[in-house]
Amino acid sequence: MTNGTGTLYLNGSSAQSVNGTEAFHTFNFVSDNSTGITLNNNLSISNTHTFSSGMITTSAAPNYLIYEAGSSYSGDGDARHVNGWVKKIGSSNFSFPVGNGTVERKIALGSLSVSGEFNARYSAITPFSNQMQSPFWDIDDTEYWTVNRIAGGTATVTLNWDQSKVYFPNWATLDIQVAGYDGTRWVANGGPASGSTATTGTVTSGSVSTFNMFTFGSSSYILPLTDLLFTAKRQDHITQLAWTTSGEFNMNRFVTERSDDHIHFYTIGEVAARNTGNTEKYTDRDERAINGIAYYRLRYIDNNSKEKFSQVIPLSDISTGTSLALLVNPVKEQILLMASQNLKGMFDYSITSVNGQFIQSGKLNILNGGQYKILLKENTSPGTYLLRVSNAMQSFSFKVIKK
Repeated sequence: MTNGTGTLYLNGSSAQSVNGTEAFHTFNFVSDNSTGITLNNNLSISNTHTFSSGMITTSAAPNYLIYEAGSSYSGDGDARHVNGWVKKIGSSNFSFPVGNGTVERKIALGSLSVSGEFNARYSAITPFSNQMQSPFWDIDDTEYWTVNRIAGGTATVTLNWDQSKVYFPNWATLDIQVAGYDGTRWVANGGPASGSTATTGTVTSGSVSTFNMFTFGSSSYILPLTDLLFTAKRQDHITQLAWTTSGEFNMNRFVTERSDDHIHFYTIGEVAARNTGNTEKYTDRDERAINGIAYYRLRYIDNNSKEKFSQVIPLSDISTGTSLALLVNPVKEQILLMASQNLKGMFDYSITSVNGQFIQSGKLNILNGGQYKILLKENTSPGTYLLRVSNAMQSFSFKVIKK
């Protein structure tokens, strides 16, 4: 064929492959094989490519379907795209027709600063999704794209999501940015996004100079749960746990947890989520004894194993006595105490170091039981201290560790 003319048709009725060691160039290309085409060698297109039928798979060497400067394609879709690597050469904006062999999941480059050469492919299960830099709180762990720059300068990256093809997190759209992996962690490359997380949307980065893996990141994390109210009450030496939810979507289960030291939590029970979208009420109970203070929380988990925790609720069995207990230890900026219902009165408190050095003192007015706090002075150094709370009738002493 004369250079700059001709069309290559791969339209067999059984699987076909492109092999060999020499570069294979064509002017036009028509891929029309419903049983599939495998590239065991590079196939380079200089004009137009028409996806008529079937998938194109590149071998793991890797080999590439190459679009030279000025080339284009049409007819792509879920049943007609490249499962593997695509290379683009030139300076024009380009959307890579990549996917996983079942769905097409494009990634696009735009605003190229100079003519360049870029390789791209699509993959599932995002690696290192728990390694991220502020402002990110969450990284999409279901899909990602790899873009390698062989030559060229900067470009913008545009990603799209489609809830009907691949699950997308229930994030706030304005919190979504393009996340790029810098070799150590996922960093923000810009946004914001547009569209609906329930259906489809896109997000375009700012100018990117580092090319590696790309996916979606969010500066907030929202579990598929509109509202949650968690309570814990101690009655007749049994802890009654209850929580109310609304707007459950894609939730998996709720796990009730307890800690006896405010550090290490263990499971009490699990309850499956109902996902009705209505207001739902759940309960659980803990019949084990409490020696001092027990701490309860609720862990709620969605179907993608993302999880979040409720607030921690401290409880004790001292409610009917005249007792005072230290709720949290070690402490940071404040000391939390829990008083029984029958403990009332004005108390003096003092804090000293273990060698007797005075730190601070003050008054503590206990009225009807419950929680009370003592704010530590700003210059209180980390270490071990003695807290004494007393009046003419009673006295309580605690060893407090300041972080």
